Amino acid sequence: MPKSMTVDLETKPNIRELSTVTISRIAAGEVVERPASAVKELVENSLDAGATEITVKIEAGGKNLIFISDNGCGMTKNNLSLAVRRHTTSKLIEDDLLNIKHFGFRGEALPSIASVSRMTIKSRPAHLTEGYMLTILGGEKQSIAPTAHHIGTTVEVRDLFYATPARLKFLRNEKTEIQHIVDLLKRIALANPKASLKFYSDNKILLNFPKNETENPLCSRISEVFNKEFIDNSIGINVQTDNVKLSGYISLPTYDKGTSAEQYLYVNKRPVKDKLLFVAIRIAYQNFISRDRFPMVVLFLDVPPELVDVNAHPAKTEVRFRDVHLIRNILIGALKNALLNQGHLASSTIANDALRAATVEKTIPQPRKSEQMPFSSVSQTRSFSSAPSPKPHINKFMHDFAQPVVKGFEENETDALYEQYKLGAARCQMHETYIISQTKNSIIIVDQHAAHERLVYEQLKQQLEDESLSKQRLLIPEIIELNPDIMEKLLKIKENLSKLGLQIEHCTSQSIIVTEIPALLGDCNVKKLIQNIIDDIIEFEENISFKELINHILATYACHHSIRSGRQMNKDEMNNLLREMENTHHSGQCNHGRPTYIELQLKDIDKLFGRT
Repeated sequence: MPKSMTVDLETKPNIRELSTVTISRIAAGEVVERPASAVKELVENSLDAGATEITVKIEAGGKNLIFISDNGCGMTKNNLSLAVRRHTTSKLIEDDLLNIKHFGFRGEALPSIASVSRMTIKSRPAHLTEGYMLTILGGEKQSIAPTAHHIGTTVEVRDLFYATPARLKFLRNEKTEIQHIVDLLKRIALANPKASLKFYSDNKILLNFPKNETENPLCSRISEVFNKEFIDNSIGINVQTDNVKLSGYISLPTYDKGTSAEQYLYVNKRPVKDKLLFVAIRIAYQNFISRDRFPMVVLFLDVPPELVDVNAHPAKTEVRFRDVHLIRNILIGALKNALLNQGHLASSTIANDALRAATVEKTIPQPRKSEQMPFSSVSQTRSFSSAPSPKPHINKFMHDFAQPVVKGFEENETDALYEQYKLGAARCQMHETYIISQTKNSIIIVDQHAAHERLVYEQLKQQLEDESLSKQRLLIPEIIELNPDIMEKLLKIKENLSKLGLQIEHCTSQSIIVTEIPALLGDCNVKKLIQNIIDDIIEFEENISFKELINHILATYACHHSIRSGRQMNKDEMNNLLREMENTHHSGQCNHGRPTYIELQLKDIDKLFGRT
């Protein structure tokens, strides 16, 4: 061995066994990342004990105090003493590690938390008249003694991380730590609607979810955790196949959010943040929502315990499925079918937001004597001087008022015409962008471009299915420079792209050449079109089938070919567009998730003008 590689074994320290306390403190670094982690483990213990009433209290964001009390089954003196020892549990059968039916099972959480704090546990089972109290300081058991206590368990954790002060430096401010706990408890409350849950921070109550014994407890709990607005703009999911059940609610595409923070996913009632599930949701919504927007979902996936590994991560927030493709297909299929059946609906919040944005001036500003009020103002029918307004001006104003500047139609439509259709009868087009239609009880505003984009997309899908898409050759082929890795992925699917009317070939080591595009695209930005396709390939990679990728490419095509804002439409064209919308799936939103129409109820408009 070369001299530089030699090691003086005599100078190396001997291998020694770590103490139980040190082992627990190391384990605590994996299990207890912040106060919310401790709250999660302790509340899950309460649920495993069958608790239906849980109270959580904290001080200083959980650093000074975490207090959790429940009405669960409680523990005897012997069980209480064993509970704070590492790898002791009542929730696991050693010869059946795949049949995990509880939140906790490793016997690590309680001793890990106790090793980095000052902990007191009081507990009493139903068959005993008195309970017992156990005190642990930094992982060392101090004493166990009788105490008066209700049926159930109370855990008091003080000075979290006092035994590992370095961890305290990594905690965020109190407001952030409290928000982590609030989010955690909301997730737990959603999965357990029949249990009451109260949360206090520095003696101020932040959450209060009572026991829910309604006919649909999940629906009621969702309304408590969020608001009724989500339920009003959601689609129910209830699918069962191959021993796998999927249930919950997903938002309409037009009821979206700026982040994925409000996507609540559960596997066997366990809150998870699993990449497979998140990607499946993105794929299901990919042609109904913009890339930078996210649907709101509350979904519960119930699978046989032996088909899922919940022991893939110390915090148990990630899981592994034995049959990944089965789970993926069930999730995507269920969501797509739900969107297919309800896709014509638009979010009610859009109309509400529009109505809230409409303001009515309650007072008319009075001009100073030196000012001249413009005659075209709202107050032009009033006189602000002693001299009366000239009569010709009033006549001219009334004449202009009776002839709106929008394109009007002859009033020959009967009530039956607009009562017959959901989107009513077209009355006019405004700013060459919006179609105004009338129903019996509402006014509907349609974005002509967004609506036509959805119609074209659905027609393209049908043409593709019928193999009737035609190509056009570019007079000047487009050469596009690409990263070699990306170019390789694109060239792998060039035969499939050709079926879509898009012909690409290898040009140089860092470029491709586009020679044909779909005929219906006309004069489009070919480079941008290719980049959009590349973005999809990069984003979804292995998690998207080519059929799903094709649909997204067609959505891109539709955006290039739809009626543009600024084009005038006659009455027949507008009514035809409305009728097609009524008979087309997903017509409530365009391919980017924007609404295609807003319905304003007449009764709400009446309120704006004080008519009710």
